[in-house]
Amino acid sequence: MPTHIAFIGAGRMASAMVDGLLTKGAAQPADLACIGSPADNTAQLLSRRTGIALHDTFPALVSSADTVVLACKPQQLAGLDACLAALTAGKLVLSILAGKRLAGLALKFPRARNLIRAMPNTPGQIGAGITGWCALHPPTEADRRIVASVLGSLGRTIEFAEPQLDAVTGLSGSGPAYVFEFAAALRDAGEAAGLPRAAAYQLAVETIIGAGRLMQHQAAVEPEELRNQVTSPNGTTFAGLKHMDASDFRGLIRDTVLAATARSIELSHEG
Repeated sequence: MPTHIAFIGAGRMASAMVDGLLTKGAAQPADLACIGSPADNTAQLLSRRTGIALHDTFPALVSSADTVVLACKPQQLAGLDACLAALTAGKLVLSILAGKRLAGLALKFPRARNLIRAMPNTPGQIGAGITGWCALHPPTEADRRIVASVLGSLGRTIEFAEPQLDAVTGLSGSGPAYVFEFAAALRDAGEAAGLPRAAAYQLAVETIIGAGRLMQHQAAVEPEELRNQVTSPNGTTFAGLKHMDASDFRGLIRDTVLAATARSIELSHEG
């Protein structure tokens, strides 16, 4: 791990990374520093809560850093101080900015030793995320360890070629929202079937968590096999699945992911 990691931005994902790094012992507060937007106090709150350094200028933040994490809002990238092009010379720059391609980042940080583009998801806030990432150049082993530590603070990681990052965004980046919507649908359906709303929601949440843990525990088993283990011939589950199939449930999910992927491609081109 590097001695210093500098965070540009101090919102939810930056805070999750800092918390993960500290909790896992991959870094100490003295190893980390942040800067935030003048429009809010997120950086001050993060520094006060975790003990990491707080800076109000980019030279002070980046000068002693080996790794710079871009965790601001994507629309703020264009307005970042031009001094960062020189300040990031020889440093690893890791971006979690949605829709910002490596080619565009290379224009902003032309002298960085390498650029990493990553797409985390919101469960990373509790260390249960999955992050897809790609690199401008093949990373050295030392830089791979840095990427593994920084992104691993949010959960699991998978390396991809950059063209696949849009599909990662459509599936896992946006995926938690689909699961939350599914939970809401199960809750509403349970209420329609006669259950109290609170009880229906508890059943929905625990069913999703339990099913997910079972899939994780039996990772070598295809989900269709796990589905079949629940399904008795002409039973209750069979009746529900038959209705899902008639409504082309898989087609709906496929089109949902493809729509999100297409929008990610559009945003990347805009960026």
